[in-house]
Amino acid sequence: MSTVYDFTAKDRMGNDVSLSEYSGKVLLIVNTATGCGFTPHYEPLEAMYKEFRDQGFEILDFPCNQFADQAPGSDDEIHEFCTVKFGTEFPQFSKIDVNGETAHPLFAWLASEKPFNGFGKGLKNAALNKYAAANNKKYGDKTYIGWNFTKFLVDREGKVIARFEPTDDMGEVKKAVAAAL
Repeated sequence: MSTVYDFTAKDRMGNDVSLSEYSGKVLLIVNTATGCGFTPHYEPLEAMYKEFRDQGFEILDFPCNQFADQAPGSDDEIHEFCTVKFGTEFPQFSKIDVNGETAHPLFAWLASEKPFNGFGKGLKNAALNKYAAANNKKYGDKTYIGWNFTKFLVDREGKVIARFEPTDDMGEVKKAVAAAL
């Protein structure tokens, strides 16, 4: 059985980073975009990071441009946007794909551990579900992630314990992180 520590990803400078460097920490792994309606999630994410990082918490940010081209910039442009607009300090990796044949193996594994269960109920969620379904049709059975700002919570042993869709309440995400710590 795999753990998150079995994967490697490129940091925003293009260097390989073994996720085993985060062994023993609680992780929140997020696919992000700078031009999405959910981009303001960076604010509560950074607040959580500041509150919990001294307790062994890390947020791993993976920009992705597969959802309506909402992360079109270079790694440097994305990083500058996030640090200037939201003051982010958590690790940001190089832009990746999370769906399709070119999906990063990490996200294929995360989604196999905690598959997509829908965006929930309500008009906004139904609208997103319809738009995401149209956007993701091209990925077929390789659609692992429904939209930007999907979050995976990983325990200190490297196992996925929760998945949060972008429509999930950030207060609930914070409660789950606190409980995992």
